[in-house]
Amino acid sequence: MYFYYSGICYLIRLWLICLSFYVNHGFAGKMKIVEEPNTFGLNNPFLAQASRLQPKVYPSPVSGPVHLHHLAGKCFSLTESTYKYEFCPFHNITQHEQSFRWNAYSGILGIWHEWEITNNTFTGMWMRDGDTCGTRNRETKVILVCSTASKLAQVSEPSTCVYSLTFETPLVCHPHSLLVYPTLNEKLQKEWDDAEQASYEGLITVQGYNNLLRDIFEDAGLLKSHKVEATQPNDAPDSEKHNSLQKCKEDYQKQSEEIERLHALLTQHNIPYDSQPYKEKGTVRVTPQDIHLRGDIGLFELQ
Repeated sequence: MYFYYSGICYLIRLWLICLSFYVNHGFAGKMKIVEEPNTFGLNNPFLAQASRLQPKVYPSPVSGPVHLHHLAGKCFSLTESTYKYEFCPFHNITQHEQSFRWNAYSGILGIWHEWEITNNTFTGMWMRDGDTCGTRNRETKVILVCSTASKLAQVSEPSTCVYSLTFETPLVCHPHSLLVYPTLNEKLQKEWDDAEQASYEGLITVQGYNNLLRDIFEDAGLLKSHKVEATQPNDAPDSEKHNSLQKCKEDYQKQSEEIERLHALLTQHNIPYDSQPYKEKGTVRVTPQDIHLRGDIGLFELQ
């Protein structure tokens, strides 16, 4: 009897072992293995078009120092904590959450917009019009730093939805590599020279000088234009505008010549006049009874 029960127990254990092996082998064949975290993004060519990140605007044209133009079309990545950042100069910046969650975040932190310029120097690249963040769009300032290799070094968020990115590259190690003036064409350089001369002579204010420089940088494609073009009526007469410092100087010269002509005409007719009215300390009050017509030449004399 003992051997009978022992045999039954042995067969039961053997059956349980076979059943366990069958179950494990069957489920192992159906188990889905996740090989890597979510890296979906704007530059992933294997995604369907509807699944890719959708930019709000197109990038601005490539501009700035010519030696930096060959960075266009390249991308540099950096993984910090649970996020992977990808910087494509003159294109965009994206952020991808490295997580196994089904709704891991991927978004655009900015699209190439314009340069930041201070004291004749390119001080940063602005990537704007990124994904919506509350009531505004995400944007990123890229700071270029000298290094032995081109790489994305650091990403931070100094204020909500505004990011700061440090990009290291040997292309900015030369002391003159980020100067603005050499990147301009001859015409724009001449306009900058004229603005400098006018500022030195006190012909324009500091604000006027800065406005002229911004116009120059916009014409060069370094800054986005904020000019608003007003629509003129079709029957309005064409009028010349002081749209440049050179035009302003030409108009000033013409006005000076006209004043000299009028002075000569007054002298020819022995009509007294004050050649320096702005040097008087007081103001002369002229009443209608003090004005007398002289002949038919349309001139007036102050008694």
